[in-house]
Amino acid sequence: MANNVVTKLEELNLMDKFLFDETMEDTEAYQATVSILLENEIELLDKPETEKELRVSPQLRQVRLDVVSMDRDGKLYYAEMQQKNTGNLRKRSRYYQAQLDVSLLEPSSTDFNLLNDSCFILIAPFDLFGKGLYRYTFEGVCRECPDLKLEDGATRIFINTKGTNRQEFSQEFLDFMEYITSTTDAAAEETQSGKIKISKKMGVKFMQKWEELAYARDEGHAEGYAAGHSEGLSEGYSTGHSEGLSEGYSTGHSEGLSEGENLSIIKMVCKKLQKGKTPEEISEDLEADLNEILRIYNAAKEYSPNYDAEKIYHKLFE
Repeated sequence: MANNVVTKLEELNLMDKFLFDETMEDTEAYQATVSILLENEIELLDKPETEKELRVSPQLRQVRLDVVSMDRDGKLYYAEMQQKNTGNLRKRSRYYQAQLDVSLLEPSSTDFNLLNDSCFILIAPFDLFGKGLYRYTFEGVCRECPDLKLEDGATRIFINTKGTNRQEFSQEFLDFMEYITSTTDAAAEETQSGKIKISKKMGVKFMQKWEELAYARDEGHAEGYAAGHSEGLSEGYSTGHSEGLSEGYSTGHSEGLSEGENLSIIKMVCKKLQKGKTPEEISEDLEADLNEILRIYNAAKEYSPNYDAEKIYHKLFE
């Protein structure tokens, strides 16, 4: 399992939704990213919120926004990382915009001018519109009078990291397009942009930490499996593995990982649980064995919805 994680890490970049969300939770990193993409200095007021779920009613489809934050003027910026062209992204952006707008007014409000201005940014490694542009910005424009804008405060922007109109953009923007698809120290060091170095600091640091945990987890499994067998768990692999998610997980992890590293994993799982993710979804997001996630999940149940990672750790290991 851990080998699969490490293999994936070697190919990981900001196009990966998990890494993108984790990196953009840092206010500096998200502020730098939005400022580069819009080529305009943005000062965020709120800490970015990731995987924000919006649902008007239980009968309607929910949406989950990758990253949302607000600037000092009350304008909302929500960004979505999209690796594949699903064929429905234009209307999907419309639906996301509608869901966000509905969530902005109190039920008793009658003044629609209270709606925040908003900017939806979809980042993709493909050209959704086929014009070769790095950035497509959509605002309400009158067909009969093209110079007349609706000015309703809503903007939708589609970023194509593989655009060709390089002459129209700053070197910082172009460097960031490269960095998104090649999230490495070397790629970040080649640019003089302080903003990109901020994203590099957050993104690469997170990747390195996760890689350390993956290797340690792999070693913990090996030790736990061996310990389970040497202690005479005669049921073979079946017993060794089931108790290894009592012996193997507990013994292997506690010996293979430090308390801080175990806590880091538990905190990551708790964070996902707070966002309403199922154990199966968490297992997929973290590229972790489902049985491991279920063990943490079962231990965490009684601490819902706040999830005290320290108490969960002690319940699992002591």
